[in-house]
Amino acid sequence: MEYRKFKGFDKDISVIGFGVWTVASDWWGVKDDETRKRLLIKAADSGINFFDTADVYGDGYGEEILKKVFGDNLKKFVIATKGGYNFYDYKRDGHKEHPQDFSEKFLRKALENSLRRLGLDSIDIYQIHNPKKIHITDELLEILNKFKEEGKVKAIGGALGPDIGWVEEGKMLMEKGIVNIQIIYSILEQEPANTFFEIGEKYDARFIVRVPHASGFLDGTANAQTIFSSNDHRSFRKRDWMEKAWYAVEKLKLQEKIKDMTIGQIAIAFCLTEKSVTTVLPNFTKESEIDEWVKAAGRKIESKELLEEMKKVYYQDLHPFITMRSS
Repeated sequence: MEYRKFKGFDKDISVIGFGVWTVASDWWGVKDDETRKRLLIKAADSGINFFDTADVYGDGYGEEILKKVFGDNLKKFVIATKGGYNFYDYKRDGHKEHPQDFSEKFLRKALENSLRRLGLDSIDIYQIHNPKKIHITDELLEILNKFKEEGKVKAIGGALGPDIGWVEEGKMLMEKGIVNIQIIYSILEQEPANTFFEIGEKYDARFIVRVPHASGFLDGTANAQTIFSSNDHRSFRKRDWMEKAWYAVEKLKLQEKIKDMTIGQIAIAFCLTEKSVTTVLPNFTKESEIDEWVKAAGRKIESKELLEEMKKVYYQDLHPFITMRSS
């Protein structure tokens, strides 16, 4: 395993992390509790020491399961969680977002509940969850720094989303000094991540990457003909994007050009080639995926020509059809 660092936090983090959303929700993940536990244990045994969760995952279960599986040993790992969604007072309507609340009163309540569910005295990385422009204020930064001063949070960050885009929000976070940023990034979804990397150089920012396999198109589990069920979070993928994405995969012929890695490993190595990426969160649904994808730790795409080809295919064949979202 390779390890890198966040900003404001001196412990090394595995470059392959575990996105707990996969084992806390039935939107695209594992529904069987025993399998969920085995995956978490397998990940830890494989050198993964970074677990990224959120209070809203499974309405708290995404934190509770970590305590249930690891108990007091959870303190040995690096735990990131998120706050800002009010799932306490509102019932979710399908896949729509919960109302958000970034007031000190609400965030303090959310943080205390996260600490209780995790069984921890302090959160390693506390991220504000999908903030909009209206939320990113000096007052919010003061609240988060207060949590740090109280010892309840070691480092702060922001998770951008829920889908791709949010350039202005990312820029605002970095300008405010929140420089651990979670983003979507893959061979098939290179923007706005490349913009974030460029802006981030000024602030020495670090990035957590999610969806490196582009909803299965870069790990062999999905193609242009795949039909996602209505309760699968990936069903939001538009058919025309799926067709263009699959065309790009076939056009690149990556496994013919990098013969010693699987397509899933290539996708992770692509993300880790960017030096400001601290860790990548694949969606683990079975133990064999852990075995396969942790082998991408320490790997990078060495060929500059291939990296340029990946960018060219993305910007020509995919980027013109992607809608960037912001608040």
